[in-house]
Parts: sequence; structure tokens; C-alpha cells
Amino acid sequence: MSFSLPYKYINAEQLAEIIKSKPTSSLKDFAVVDVRDSDFVGGNIVSAINYPSDTFHATVDELAKKLENVPQVIFHCALSQARGPKAARIYAETRLHAFPNSSTQQEIFVLRDGFSGFQSKYRHDPELIEKFNKYYHD
Repeated sequence: MSFSLPYKYINAEQLAEIIKSKPTSSLKDFAVVDVRDSDFVGGNIVSAINYPSDTFHATVDELAKKLENVPQVIFHCALSQARGPKAARIYAETRLHAFPNSSTQQEIFVLRDGFSGFQSKYRHDPELIEKFNKYYHD
């Protein structure tokens, strides 16, 4: 019996390339879902939508409907070790049950090293990071 994850990993450089190549996406080409809770304060990836992990189960149906036709969905938390991967799995299962015959092929990713890794590389790039406050990250 083999087990495969319903998502793949993406690194910071790959995500930066996606964002910069489609800067006005507004959920047409991709979506970045940040599942950090109170740690969302202090900066985020440009255009990320915040669906906190502590309420994710209650809001995942809404998220699946909102992102039904988005071809790439990228999840992350602070480090993408627990909350991000768990949310990606729950989202994938919810989407599969809600839209079993969806015509949109959707790729689900988890950002390797999470926001912490991403901001350490791109914190000074306003095309990639917004509302950054080093007080929360240094």
C-alpha cells in the first residue's frame, strides 16, 4: 500500500517567480493561503489570504469554493512543518468532496520553510513582502 500526499512542496525561489510573473493575479492564476494565527502580524507574502489554522476547519468549505477555479494554491505557516501541511491536506480533501467533477485541474503546494524562510530571502522586496515589521522576525 502506498501513500501519496495531496500536495507538493515549492521553494521560496519558485514562489517568488510565480508572484513576479503574475503580479495582478487576484486569485485568477494562483493563491497564497497563509494559515498563521496571531503570528500573521508583522508581515505577509503579497496578496496572501489569511485563513488562520485555529479556525481552518470552520472556514475550509468557504475557501474551497472561493478557490475552486484557481489553478495553483500555495499554503504556508511560519515554518510549514505542521499547520501549513495539515491545512493543505484538509483543503485537498474538502475540495475533492465538494467538487468531485471539477473541470479545473488544481495543483496544491506547501511553501518549504514557510514565511520564515521566505521573508529571510525577500523581506526587502515590496513586490513579494508587505507590512513587514522586523520586530516580529528578528
